[in-house]
Amino acid sequence: MNEKTDSSKRGLTYADSGVDIDAGNDFVAAIKPLVKSTRRKGVMGAIGGFGGLFDLRATGFDDPVLVAANDGVGTKLKLAFETGIHHTVGVDLVAMCVNDLVVQGAEPLFFLDYFATGRLETGVAQEVVQGIARGCRQAGCALIGGETAEMPGMYAKGEYDLAGFAVGAVERSLLLPQNNIGKGDIVVALPSGGLHSNGFSLVRKIVETGGHDLNGPFARYPDYPGSLGELLLAPTRIYVRALLAARQNTGKAIKAMAHITGGGLSENIPRVLPDDLAVNIDLDKLNHGNTSIVGQSLFGWLADEGGIAAEEMLRTFNCGVGMVLIVDHHHSDNVMKALADAGETSFVLGELIPRQGESPVCYSGRLEFAI
Repeated sequence: MNEKTDSSKRGLTYADSGVDIDAGNDFVAAIKPLVKSTRRKGVMGAIGGFGGLFDLRATGFDDPVLVAANDGVGTKLKLAFETGIHHTVGVDLVAMCVNDLVVQGAEPLFFLDYFATGRLETGVAQEVVQGIARGCRQAGCALIGGETAEMPGMYAKGEYDLAGFAVGAVERSLLLPQNNIGKGDIVVALPSGGLHSNGFSLVRKIVETGGHDLNGPFARYPDYPGSLGELLLAPTRIYVRALLAARQNTGKAIKAMAHITGGGLSENIPRVLPDDLAVNIDLDKLNHGNTSIVGQSLFGWLADEGGIAAEEMLRTFNCGVGMVLIVDHHHSDNVMKALADAGETSFVLGELIPRQGESPVCYSGRLEFAI
């Protein structure tokens, strides 16, 4: 029997098991400038401690209520893995959280992320955090910390998972929804930027079944400059700054807001309605109000390729609407002007009516998409 060499007798290290502490430290150092770019009033200390510090008093609130939200990106990440496009999903992560804060009237203050992978690929992780920082800057909140977990055996090679956590604050008197939502209030819609971050299990099924090339052009709209994968990975829009500005400039004219995520219009609008009211949505206004021809073409393509019924489209995808506002009917014009002044497009989608029967959502007109 051959005697073991000295090198074979050495003790195991964490790196031998697949966890590279040095790579993790290098990654933290690399993203510090990104974190710094999101700094805002109230941030205390720097990244690298055991927790992020934030001074709420420094933000100027008088009687604040804290609002918290957490979310992920879902199976949209699978498309990022397949295409190698990683710089947009970080925006999605932030958007899914901060849009949920603002619909309750809250100003996002700070954000934390969780990035988990089997083996840390620093370049990919940096692209993801670049997106997170971009989303935080768009929302006006600070990235004050997070966690990077390297867990060999938990994830397939080249894959990772994301989770985000956001905290905001709102003056107690400005919490949404208000308790005066009533018959005749107007439903104002803000266009989405595409699929946002919902319905991707069905999207992936359609792509796989149809044998579509994610790296090829989007055949339905040849003028689109990018690939099908790039179109599907377009990040979720962040509505925070425009909505906060519109509220500030229109008093209490905005009575409620709904972020249109999983469940679409059919499931999300009822979350802010009293039990005795329903929403009447005019699908003809949805068809013509959304100005994104590329987005309309994408939803039409999905409906056609998957043979998806209109009812299923409306409860699975946002169908071109990323945010809905319930507005006092006397002040809807003022609200839409305030949104326009803040750089946001909007259109009237419907109105509130007395609820009759079980469904809180009534549709009129016909769902059609541009071709």
